[in-house]
Amino acid sequence: MRSRVVLFGGTFDPIHNAHLEIARTAADRFNFEKILFVPAANPPHKTNRAQAPYEDRIRMAQLACECDRRFEVSRIEEGSERSYSITTIEKLKECGIAPIGFLIGADAFAEIESWHRWKDVVHSVEFIVVTSRSHLRTCEPASCVETSMYPYRPSSWPIFGTAEFISHKNLKKNNPSDF
Repeated sequence: MRSRVVLFGGTFDPIHNAHLEIARTAADRFNFEKILFVPAANPPHKTNRAQAPYEDRIRMAQLACECDRRFEVSRIEEGSERSYSITTIEKLKECGIAPIGFLIGADAFAEIESWHRWKDVVHSVEFIVVTSRSHLRTCEPASCVETSMYPYRPSSWPIFGTAEFISHKNLKKNNPSDF
């Protein structure tokens, strides 16, 4: 069954135009009903904590997501526990949200085998991998793509250049910049 809801996680520190354009393109191209932005409270792959507090990153994401009715921000990873993708996926399924798509950049996808319970992740979602020509050869773990272990939709969307960021100053004024 095709995913109708897509998980788009990250630190979103800060959220920016490229995140929004990638989400919009995925929703348009694959006819997804909802893109669920999930700011990570405590990402395990980041050695240093995010610069902006979790609440500020949530608020920045909420402001940015007002631009499209298909975008929603979730606090499902809120708290002091590590923000593991498999835990988030399991929580969403417990809430009746399934099947789930997983929007991910080529750089993160290239590291999927280092994730906590990565095999459970790949068997639980349909990946939509955002690549650029420079990542096409490195973004696909060979064991996954060659054996078709799980659904995978490669794309050749461009990786965007310098993005305009929502600044903490504009957040405090409740005046998001032009996303």
